[in-house]
Order: sequence, then structure tokens, then C-alpha cells
Amino acid sequence: MRLHVRGRGLPDGEPVEWWIVDGVLRAEPVSGAETVFGADGYGGWVLPGLVDAHCHVGLGEHGVLDNLDDCVAQAEVERDAGALLLRDAGSPIDTRALADRDDLPEIIRAGRHLARPKRYSRGFALELEDESKLPEAVAEQARFGDGWVKLVGDWIDREVGDLAPLWSDDVLKAAIDAAHAEGARVTAHVFSEDALPGLIKAGIDCIEHGTGLTDDTIDLMVEHGTALVPTLINIANFPGIADGAGKFPRYAQHMRDLHEKCPARIAAAREAGVPIYAGTDAGSMVAHGRIADEIDALKGIGMSPTEALGAASWAAREWLGRPALVDGAPADLVCFSEDPRLGAAVVKNPDAVILRGRVYT
Repeated sequence: MRLHVRGRGLPDGEPVEWWIVDGVLRAEPVSGAETVFGADGYGGWVLPGLVDAHCHVGLGEHGVLDNLDDCVAQAEVERDAGALLLRDAGSPIDTRALADRDDLPEIIRAGRHLARPKRYSRGFALELEDESKLPEAVAEQARFGDGWVKLVGDWIDREVGDLAPLWSDDVLKAAIDAAHAEGARVTAHVFSEDALPGLIKAGIDCIEHGTGLTDDTIDLMVEHGTALVPTLINIANFPGIADGAGKFPRYAQHMRDLHEKCPARIAAAREAGVPIYAGTDAGSMVAHGRIADEIDALKGIGMSPTEALGAASWAAREWLGRPALVDGAPADLVCFSEDPRLGAAVVKNPDAVILRGRVYT
């Protein structure tokens, strides 16, 4: 099948024109191609497929999914929303079989979450009784995943009654070194302040959420080149989590404080030069297919409309080592008749989603 699209691209807004042959982008005209977007000229917009850099294919509203059909349904929701590249930041179900489906987004898997016993959501993580086993477990997940490993950096410690780090600094350094030796990058779930210095100094590649950032840890992230995926639409759930904290009032107040200070802290990280990418945390508490809402949320911490779109498209693709719109790349595009910088109302309704050269509308 030979297809043709044209419109305007971002970030520069200049006219773009692409031909698609056998699911691959071509910059030079191809005879016999059907124009599937831009038949009336360059009035529309053609972007690389959107990226959800933090989601969980395999986690649902009621916890762990028990079959791949439900995982397929989640991936289809993401595809129809224009999210054609997913970084799955930890899933308890093996979704490797989905890579064989040409009709589903590419999933970059981080394997299983790694945590300590009773220090994460039940059933989500591999739980290590002995923290000294973390480097070995990280290396195993690095080989199992697609270039990423996910740690649980902090969680509520019921003996303390508040969020607390899970791992000692020396173990973290050995574990992250083990992942890097396998060619994988490491990221961590972190809500509070205390776990951040050890993780960043140990050489972690990314922080998820980052609601506990301070001026000092922001400086550390800049120094170490650590990225941030703040999952802002999930941070909106913090007050509800606090309301359900029951006998842990210290934890509840901490979660409310983190929620209140989050916008200013993430904005400060951006101002300092920390690379920030869009991720929804879709899975148990956030529905799949909401990347447009996360793009809008990033504008609330100071990103321009173009910058926020880039954090969920071309910039995120570069960070994850995947091509955007270049000759020879997979034909993964999302097309809009209106300017997607206008907001979620436009981004949620693409006129065409093209995945590996197949058109979905």
C-alpha cells in the first residue's frame, strides 16, 4: 500500500510532505500513492506518533489484569488516542506477545517493579526480602525488558507512618551499575523528598513523579543529567489517597503537602533545565488514552504549547531512542485538521492515526 500525507509540522510549523511505502516513511514522491491526509493542501498538522512515557499495560482499575486480551484492549485505546509509543513503567503481566501485533503501539517494557516486602501495591512488584539481592534482580529485569528497569524508590513504611526510602545508597549504586552494564536505563517511583538524593547520586536515569523535589535535588538532577516524568494527571489523585490513609495521619498530611507544592517544584525543575517528558501513569488509577490531558497539564508548569507537545512526541522519541519523522522511519503519525497546540480538545480527536502505515480514524 502506498500512501501520501501533507500538512504542517512542529516545532517549526513548516510544510511537510511524506509518502508511505510498506509501512515506512519516504521523503521522495512515490507514484500511485493515495493521499489520506492533506488532500486540500497544507492546512492540517502532521506530527510523529504521540508518546506516553509512563503507563502500565497490564494494570487496570481493579489491579493486575489476568489475560492478554485486556492488555490488547488497553493498547488499542492508546493507539486510537494517537499514542503510538508507550514506555511501560512496570507491569506484573508478561506482555512480550504484544510486540508481534502490527496493529498495536510499540511498548518499551521495564519488566516488573522491584520493591521490598509490603512496600508497594499488592501484587504489582517482585518483592526482595534481602536488599543485597537488588543488583542481581535489576540485571535480570534488564535482560527481560526493553532497555529499562523500574525501581520503587519510596513508599509508605507503616512502622514510620509515612513515606520512606526502600533501599540503601550503596545497594542503589551497585544496582544501577548492574543495569547499565546490561545496556539498560533505570527509573524509579519517587513521591517524597528523602529517597531522591541517593537515587540521583547513584546514577539513576529518570525519576517518576518527583513531587518531593527540592532546590538541592533539582541541582543534582541537572548535574547528573537525570530526566523527569512527572505524571501530573495522576498527582491529582493525591488528596483522595490522603483521605483514605486512615490511621496514618502523618502520611496523609505529607501527601496533601506534596500535592500542593508539586506544580511549583516541577516548574522549578523545568526552569533549571531538567529534561521533562509526558507520561500519564495510566493503569490502576488513571484510564488509558489520556495523553492529551497530560500535555495540557505540562502547560500548567510553564511549558509552551509546542514544548508540551514535544514532550509527548518528537522530544520523547529522541529520548527513548526512537525516530520521529525521518526518511526510512516507521510510518507512525498522528494528523490533525486543527492546530494541536490549541489544547486537549484537539489532541483527543485526531483526524487520522497512522501506525506502521495503516490508517486508523
